[in-house]
Amino acid sequence: MRVMSEALPPPVRERARFVRETADVRRQALIDATAACLAEKGVGGTSVRGICAKAGVSSGLLTHYFEGVDALILATYKDVGRKVSAAVNAAVDAAGDDPRDRLRAGLEANFVAPVLDPDLLATWIAFWSLVKSDRDIAAVHAEVYAGARGQLEDLLRAAAPHLPEARIRIATISLQALVDGLWLELCLDRSTFSPREAQAMVAEAMDRLIAA
Repeated sequence: MRVMSEALPPPVRERARFVRETADVRRQALIDATAACLAEKGVGGTSVRGICAKAGVSSGLLTHYFEGVDALILATYKDVGRKVSAAVNAAVDAAGDDPRDRLRAGLEANFVAPVLDPDLLATWIAFWSLVKSDRDIAAVHAEVYAGARGQLEDLLRAAAPHLPEARIRIATISLQALVDGLWLELCLDRSTFSPREAQAMVAEAMDRLIAA
């Protein structure tokens, strides 16, 4: 994994409140700082110094909880994937009991915060840049995307029980590709179409696939 190498920085004076925080909170602070560094500077600009400065901790804390920056980036990829999945699930749960409403909510959740976020795109790009060169990152990438497809497939299966399994699989891939493409375009430039128009497009595609 191509991460900037450098001598470890001198210890950073930790905030007084940080001493009282739990191990889980400390780990999460490092993960959040890594995601922010990746979004701002990419993989090449992400270093121990930068992560620890953003988290407000000493370099020793990073090596206490993680084997190194590579392991921290892996943990960050998993964490970002979980947060996106949780945001989609929250939208689905808020949609009620109707399977079609739940499917539509799951699709449309990709076009509102916190999923629709240019900083999130920048973080994903940093992860994607490592997929072809790092086996561990590639495995996490496959896990994250398999989870997203499985999540959508379950929603589609419930909304369209009349569709055969082979059709469910193809329809899921089709919807996921449409969502990914529209999400990417919106994160890069919102001048062509709006998030609301993207939601309308995926809802229309969903209706066509279910009707078919």
